[in-house]
Amino acid sequence: MTALTVTDLTVLRGECPVVDQVSLSLQAGEITGLIGPNGAGKTTLLRAILGLQPHSGTSSLASLPARQRARTAAWMPQTREIAWPVAVETLVMLGRVPHLAGGAKPSAEDRAATARALADMALNGFETRAATDLSGGEQARVLIARVLAQETPIILADEPIAGLDPAFQIATMQIFRRLADQGKTILAALHDLGLAARHCTRLLLLDKGRLVADGPPRDVLTPENLHRVFGIAAHVMETEHGLIFQPLEITR
Repeated sequence: MTALTVTDLTVLRGECPVVDQVSLSLQAGEITGLIGPNGAGKTTLLRAILGLQPHSGTSSLASLPARQRARTAAWMPQTREIAWPVAVETLVMLGRVPHLAGGAKPSAEDRAATARALADMALNGFETRAATDLSGGEQARVLIARVLAQETPIILADEPIAGLDPAFQIATMQIFRRLADQGKTILAALHDLGLAARHCTRLLLLDKGRLVADGPPRDVLTPENLHRVFGIAAHVMETEHGLIFQPLEITR
């Protein structure tokens, strides 16, 4: 089932296209990695898909009323500033706001969703701590938990594993895989091509604002694409643990 449709999405900076006529459809049950070099337009594309960035073309998410959009898609931006010393549990509970009627108190269902998200990100015991007192990696886990607590059919995340240690990088990707297996749609911008290769069912390769490859990791991470877009050579190998990707050298 198609969960998200984007048609000819374009974002201009002056007269220069930052995102250039991108079209794609995401299916329920997919975990899709959005990859590309720095400045390729990944963040801008995600924001435009959500309707947070002025654009031409269409996005089935951007066209939704704000409240319905918040119940349909959860958003984790790349910037992770926590501006005030709110308790971790309270911050994660903010993910439930789209589901609350105006002024309503959190229900048992809201509290249960928050507890599940805290447990997923190994934050049990952190509930009453001020989020601003945590390390950068711990704060990142709290913000991922807030996204999980929102319990939307679609998750869009911009570099969700940045700043996490290797164990939590793997754990986060495994959580995304589990959610996709439950029928949710995940679109995450990733710079770690190794984790993208192993955990994503599909990769979108963006270069200079244009979608230049779209398909299973083994079909996108080809020597030609790696040289042309990233300027690298890499070792890519199928193993019992999935596709293994290791950059080797700069090729330009």
